[in-house]
Amino acid sequence: MCGFAGFVSRDVGQAPEETLERMGEAIIHRGPDDAGVWVRPELGVGLVHRRLAIQDLSPAGAQPMASASGRFVIAFNGEIYNFRQLRSELEGNGCSFRGHSDTEVMLNAIECWGLEASLPRFSGMFAFALVDLRERTLVLARDRMGEKPLYYGWQNSTLMFGSELKALRAHPAWHGGIEPGALALLLRHNVIPAPISIHKGIFKLPPASLVTFCLDESTPGSLPEPQRYWRLEECFREGRAPESFEAASDQLESLLGSVIEDQMVSDVPLGAFLSGGIDSSTVVALMQARANQNVKTFSIGFDEPGFNEAQHAAEVARHLGTDHTELYVTPDDALSLVPRLPELYDEPFADSSQLPTFLVSQMTRKHVTVALSGDGGDELFCGYTRYPSVSNRWQARNSAGGVARRCLARLPEVPTAQAIRALAPSQRGRSTLAIRHRLKAERALASASDLSEFYRQSVSFWNEPECFPQGVQEPRYGLNQPMPPGVPADDLKTLMWRDLNWYLPDDILVKVDRAAMACSLETRIPMLSPEVVSFALSLPLSYNLKGGVGKQVLRSVLYRHVPRSLVDRPKQGFAVPVGQWLRGPLRPWAEALLQPSVFEKQDYLDRSIVNAYWQEHLTGREDYSAELWSILMFLAWLERTGG
Repeated sequence: MCGFAGFVSRDVGQAPEETLERMGEAIIHRGPDDAGVWVRPELGVGLVHRRLAIQDLSPAGAQPMASASGRFVIAFNGEIYNFRQLRSELEGNGCSFRGHSDTEVMLNAIECWGLEASLPRFSGMFAFALVDLRERTLVLARDRMGEKPLYYGWQNSTLMFGSELKALRAHPAWHGGIEPGALALLLRHNVIPAPISIHKGIFKLPPASLVTFCLDESTPGSLPEPQRYWRLEECFREGRAPESFEAASDQLESLLGSVIEDQMVSDVPLGAFLSGGIDSSTVVALMQARANQNVKTFSIGFDEPGFNEAQHAAEVARHLGTDHTELYVTPDDALSLVPRLPELYDEPFADSSQLPTFLVSQMTRKHVTVALSGDGGDELFCGYTRYPSVSNRWQARNSAGGVARRCLARLPEVPTAQAIRALAPSQRGRSTLAIRHRLKAERALASASDLSEFYRQSVSFWNEPECFPQGVQEPRYGLNQPMPPGVPADDLKTLMWRDLNWYLPDDILVKVDRAAMACSLETRIPMLSPEVVSFALSLPLSYNLKGGVGKQVLRSVLYRHVPRSLVDRPKQGFAVPVGQWLRGPLRPWAEALLQPSVFEKQDYLDRSIVNAYWQEHLTGREDYSAELWSILMFLAWLERTGG
């Protein structure tokens, strides 16, 4: 687990090593243990690596690392969990090794089998830059599910790339600039999904992809099309599933247990996040069953009613016998952290669970260097309650109620809102603004031509952001790109595929990576191993969904280790009371950002409209915390970086 950056330029400058060192210093939190720089001036290419030492703590694991022949040089961020098996196979082919790192195994594999054959064999999380000195190419690659980040793009005549945007900003050729389409999607979803970034001309490499640059022929401004080396949709093929639910449970426990055992290998202290929910409890239970001492577990709680899961985590920890640590978060904790969020997340990011994710990572890092997480279970095992809900609403669109809602949504907005407020007793306490906001959502849902668009609008915070200029085109991303032919024609599997291609990599994994790496903590996610992903997506829905409750096969594994009474409860998520905090301790911070002087630094948001929603939120009649948080995160980022 580390960070890296680099550049390609015809003119590497007077002191390319110093430029690379500055880029590396910008991401020192990702790798505080060591640093390395490699430059090849005649090719105009340079790499810098920051190391968080996890495997092979000796200098033999340092990067950038050259292959035995000297042909390849790599800067790598991540962990390859099956590197011992690969090493054994490579040794059987005559390869020799200087050290014990997974990086050296990757290089030997690439030399022995070639890059295209090696990538599908790497089971782990990774992003890397690989220079091939013989072919005079640079290859950027990212893991299957998108656990590790990788940005790249041109700034004038310099191609830049790195684990975080702040490394690119440290290059003297950086000029930045805001991408309007990215801001539009930020308002819609509170995140900026791949492949775009907040900056014009800078992109995120999609998961399971690689992009190759010819160092002799790279044209400034020209970006080759990324190539896929693995396709998630192929995992949806049914017919490979076990014959019975019980057999599926047995196979999942064995498979997930084996993956967890591999991911527990570490030369530094290791623990796990524990929320007390199905996913994290399953991971911890299988860890404890394989550990020779009490597993260290960590959770976070809130004093506000309805937001606290810490007591559930403590009960699971007591039952499993883990060494458990918990932290209760106060508004003061959040207040002290909020000003740091633009720096931590590097581009505007507005999933408010970023706050507890960082705080639990910070606490965890005081005790261990590696933590396992239960992320991915909802997307893989049909766990989100919104899946059956959205499917049912889509199927009911032609019912009398659905037709009535569509007709209502087509009426003129302002008089319709006023009429609803006057005639509907349940709406009389609401403002015209609030009713219009809901009508916009209904109009967007009514205009959806297929389930994917219906889902996209269902998970949008701003369906038609009137505070944003008209005519800005939203780029292609995981929710509006065409469905591949491999996904079954089933509503729920369609929604799972959509989330696996945007919500998981662009929200959940971004949140975890940036929060943990800001604390120099490595996170590992067993659910996202290729074996578990392929198995989970091949299961028939009947193994996952029963009575509207998902993750049935995963639950059955957990029930073998933890009583149902400790984990069977409505899904709560990792929510925080941002709505309350914005009316209280965070109000001065927010109002400072909503001043005219801040809005004048950008040309996209209409302050008068934003202020109307802010005032409505302050009254307590409506909760616009999600809609406002994206705007506040953008303005805070703008103040911090200047765009």
